[in-house]
Amino acid sequence: MALTAGIVGLPNVGKSTLFNAITKAKALSANYPFATIEPNVGYVDVNDVRLKNIVDIVNPRSVVYTSFSFTDIAGLVKGASKGEGLGNQFLSHIRNVDAICQVVRCFDDDDVIHVSNKIDPIDDIETVNLELIFADLEVITKRLPKIEKKALLKVDYESVLEYNALIKIKETLEAGFPARSAKLAEAEIEAIKSYSFLTIKPTIYIMNVSLDMINKDNEYTNKVREYASSNESKAIAICAKIEEELADLDGDDKKMFLEDLGIDESGLDKLVRETYDLLGLSTFFTAGEKECRAWTFKKGMKAPECAGVIHTDFQKGFIRAEVVSYDDFMKFGGLLKAREAGKMRSEGKEYVFKDGDIVLFRFNI
Repeated sequence: MALTAGIVGLPNVGKSTLFNAITKAKALSANYPFATIEPNVGYVDVNDVRLKNIVDIVNPRSVVYTSFSFTDIAGLVKGASKGEGLGNQFLSHIRNVDAICQVVRCFDDDDVIHVSNKIDPIDDIETVNLELIFADLEVITKRLPKIEKKALLKVDYESVLEYNALIKIKETLEAGFPARSAKLAEAEIEAIKSYSFLTIKPTIYIMNVSLDMINKDNEYTNKVREYASSNESKAIAICAKIEEELADLDGDDKKMFLEDLGIDESGLDKLVRETYDLLGLSTFFTAGEKECRAWTFKKGMKAPECAGVIHTDFQKGFIRAEVVSYDDFMKFGGLLKAREAGKMRSEGKEYVFKDGDIVLFRFNI
């Protein structure tokens, strides 16, 4: 279950600099609007220290981390939903991502131009969000006339569900709120899932700050945090320039650099952690001599569903899951010793997986 995120924002807010840093890609980063035209896609391994610790004990032949896909999309400007700037070319690229990471400029620098000639992060956010709202409204406006008659005549239950959901979302959007604010029933959410509405996607606001503000807030970041909190979103501070320097460092050099700056974790690690939390995701592990691997699952998933994350046959033929917590695995030094200590549990179909579970699935096909 590889995560996908779209990096968006106004031109020249640091999107491509951040993208290059966290993916070690070489996308063009320049001090003028629309330096990014075609979307750049980069993949990163999720840096989970627990997997590294498991590997140190098991010493497997191969290690597989979970991955995160980032798409750096052309800068958005006012009127994009009607074709301004790169218009709908931009919007089409974020229909299929899991989350939207909106980069917001929260620093002053006369040498870096701003498309609006002023630093106002809330105005920037609302410019982007309004264009996403307009784009979603356009989709609904085109669709409603095609199903309205069928829904009102109640020809079938599915069309009624879809119509009612679209009406609710339309009213929410017209009031200036994102689609995720609409009060939809579970069946209605399922009915409109294929639309991939832009404003229904979870959003993280990445506050691009200067080096001297990395460990403290300023007037810009305070406003963004307040805005995010009131809109069921998250806000994190990252210095794109620091991430750019970190991209060229590994191991101890990277650790020392972070310590010198008084930073506990890189911006990428912070972004991944917060995105997991926003999307309600967790990680379980498989640990054998052949391979140690991290797997992503949605919180609340039961054992057979998690087995299906590995392979659909595992879910179909699920018998049981033999589970050890990460803490017990580390305390006793592996699966065998944890089993001998009575810390390996045999769990059935109703077991709800927990973050950090290390598991051996038993199945029969």
